[in-house]
Amino acid sequence: MTECYTVASAPFEAACKIDSLPEGSAARRLHGHSYLARVRASLPSDWAHFSGAEVTDLQTLLQQKVAPLDHRYLNDIIETPTNENIARWLDTQWQGASIDKIGVQSTAHEGVDIDQQGVAHSWKRFRFEAAHQLPNVPAGHQCGRMHGHGFEVILHAHQSLNQQAMGVDLDVLEQQWATLQPQLHLRCLNDIKGLENPTSERLCAWIWQKLKPSFSALSWVSVYETATAGSHYDGVEFRIWKEFNFDSAIRLKKAPQDSPFSQLHGHSYLARLHVQAPLDTVMGWTVDYGDVKLRFKPVVEQLDHHDLSKIESLQEGSTRDIALLIKQLLAPSLPQMNRIDLYEQQGNGTVLNWGPASPALPI
Repeated sequence: MTECYTVASAPFEAACKIDSLPEGSAARRLHGHSYLARVRASLPSDWAHFSGAEVTDLQTLLQQKVAPLDHRYLNDIIETPTNENIARWLDTQWQGASIDKIGVQSTAHEGVDIDQQGVAHSWKRFRFEAAHQLPNVPAGHQCGRMHGHGFEVILHAHQSLNQQAMGVDLDVLEQQWATLQPQLHLRCLNDIKGLENPTSERLCAWIWQKLKPSFSALSWVSVYETATAGSHYDGVEFRIWKEFNFDSAIRLKKAPQDSPFSQLHGHSYLARLHVQAPLDTVMGWTVDYGDVKLRFKPVVEQLDHHDLSKIESLQEGSTRDIALLIKQLLAPSLPQMNRIDLYEQQGNGTVLNWGPASPALPI
């Protein structure tokens, strides 16, 4: 069964201090953040003011909900304004939408998402610079040459909140990473025991094996090999993602005639394709990122720099429509794909999921 979620984001600027944190924590002092609120919702078919306006309407509603927090001292509104409690506060403001998850990023590198069961998914992003080459790829494959990346790693942790103000302290994630950073930064990964074939999947598993025994809350490890591709590992399953951009014109076919959305306009779309497959024990990957790119190429050629309104099968012209079209066109050649995130603006779009849950990534 394919699940369809509408996702939206809205920024706000605010100051706070968290008195409940241990002495010495920087967040106990008065400080400020450029926050980003995120929401994922399963919307009824008649929720938006017209069919196809779900993304815009959810974005507008979220902007209205964060407005009381913008340029404010959060302690005047929320007793202990942790990311978790800000997300809880926002959750209380909703009416008429089935919210699946609501999240708050206090910076571009850390945040918390809370689901309707009260489970907090805390995450923090780290970076290291390293060289590697893949020894088992066919002759001529570019990854067979020694090269380098600015790798990024996200450590994810899940914890049931109950009445707690915080889930896993983000400082704890930083402490966990501090044990690995010296082993990876400014190194050749092939020289590290266990990383002789350092694909992003193998690197995820190596990090997991190093941290999980002493850090039970760890739920996922994500590795960005580049800014547009990476992998996840949860101790059992490997998943990868690859991002693509395309620039297209569109109009929303069911918009009222007096709506600007009924006119031809356009977006720079971002499509994030998620793939799940068993690990190839020789190659050390699930699916080659290059293969995903190759299989998506004929699809993106039908979308990029085109007027999508002329595609008859797009009933509304919404991101949901376009994501379903991508699934229809790509699934035969990429059967391992089980999720598509399609954004028409940063953080605003549709998630189609027909496989096991995988973690949210920063916007």
